[in-house]
Amino acid sequence: MMQSASIDQDAGGLQCHTFDVVVIGAGIIGLSTARQFLLQSDLSVAVVDASIPLCSGATGAGQGYIWMTHRTPGTPIWDLAIRSRQLWQILIDNLQAEGIDPLDALGWKRSGSLLIGRTKEESCLLKERVQKLHAAGLRAEYLSSNDLLVEEPELEVSLESCAAFLPDDGQIDVHNTVSFLEKGNKLFTSESRYMDFYDDPAVCLLRSSIDGKVEAVQTNSSILYAKRAIVVAAGCWSGSLVSKFAAELGSLVNVPVQPRKGFLLTLEKFSPFKLNHGVMEAGYINHHKTSSETNLPGSSEAHHDQSLSISMTATLDAAGNLLVGSSRQFVGFNTDVDMHIIDQIWERNREFFPALRKLSIQNLTQNSKVKVGLRPYMPDGKPVIGPIPSMPNVFLATGHEGAGLTLFFSGPTNSMQFIRLLSHSPFLNPNKARQKTGYVENYQISHRLDRVASILLGPELPKGITGSRLDAKALARPHGLAGRAGLRG
Repeated sequence: MMQSASIDQDAGGLQCHTFDVVVIGAGIIGLSTARQFLLQSDLSVAVVDASIPLCSGATGAGQGYIWMTHRTPGTPIWDLAIRSRQLWQILIDNLQAEGIDPLDALGWKRSGSLLIGRTKEESCLLKERVQKLHAAGLRAEYLSSNDLLVEEPELEVSLESCAAFLPDDGQIDVHNTVSFLEKGNKLFTSESRYMDFYDDPAVCLLRSSIDGKVEAVQTNSSILYAKRAIVVAAGCWSGSLVSKFAAELGSLVNVPVQPRKGFLLTLEKFSPFKLNHGVMEAGYINHHKTSSETNLPGSSEAHHDQSLSISMTATLDAAGNLLVGSSRQFVGFNTDVDMHIIDQIWERNREFFPALRKLSIQNLTQNSKVKVGLRPYMPDGKPVIGPIPSMPNVFLATGHEGAGLTLFFSGPTNSMQFIRLLSHSPFLNPNKARQKTGYVENYQISHRLDRVASILLGPELPKGITGSRLDAKALARPHGLAGRAGLRG
């Protein structure tokens, strides 16, 4: 039966609304979580966000990569990324079937990805990576220096240059995609199943006076009752929000998600050269291994340089803009632009692209934009997806760091199994959750993804992203499986 949102009388000057699910956060994870609930069930959903316009967080500062080339087969993250990749392709296929160009709707293109090596050591690592990717079912090739120059003529290539090449990787325009998701969600407003509350931050959670269960999210203007679940998908703010909410309710929950700042330089309508693929250096995959992994937000200036990591990434988006990155650093929630870091990003990219050496970043300022994002970073690199045992109807979906787009569909809504989980699974019992995860009260989120992955990646087929049910063959055939192996040159 269709579940409709309801609006009650004012309570203490606040408008009261009732939904099945309330999602806190309107980034790519929050909006996709809401969308999957709307498409895969009859539940009503509200989305809450502290800011407006959208894309003000990590989502809006991304390059739009949907890449597997730097993912590692055989890990829980890999399984979620593969599942998400399948669903991205289903979205693309369904749009095309409806006569909608994915380039127009999402800024989507199959750019392919190149992970560039420049030393013998990196060559060995990339050969091994290609073999693993191919064994995992992806079309992957190792490119020698000659083949690399053919694929990407603008690169500076030496005899030791090489690359792992995944021709089926793609990218999207994050602003187009968020707009697409938001418009799609709003279509359910006419069915009284969806509302958004933007520029209206969540300030606390409310417990029921009857059974003590968390029953509502209070914002500056409203009380939003959630009959089934509350999902916190607020990026790097999720940890502090949950800790604050839990403390006010007499619980202690510590989720060590930290903001990891990054800059993206956008050169609009860039014409000096063209890239055929998305490109990043092999060192990018070591971004997690910095000398100050344990630095807390607000680290002193003495630790600033130690926590900074710069790697070359470059791609042309669908509009012909050159997107250049990337940086990672721990400086708390600071979002100030640091031109010293922008200069380092530019210099790093000039090492790979000779044509950029003829250009000064100062002379490109009129046609350039600097975007700043705070990635939700977890120390072990795994996102937090699952219920909070001390508040079992409150779920977390955060910690994706720079992989929010690749793990776009890995919020807690990949299948109808999660919807059943809301009311039927013993995993929501706090005592059993503690036994399953082995975590103490201070950090007992279902962070180990083996259990959660089995829920998210269950055997049931989801409905298609546009609402139509897909046949089994369509889902069982991940895009790119029918590929060739391996080595060129």
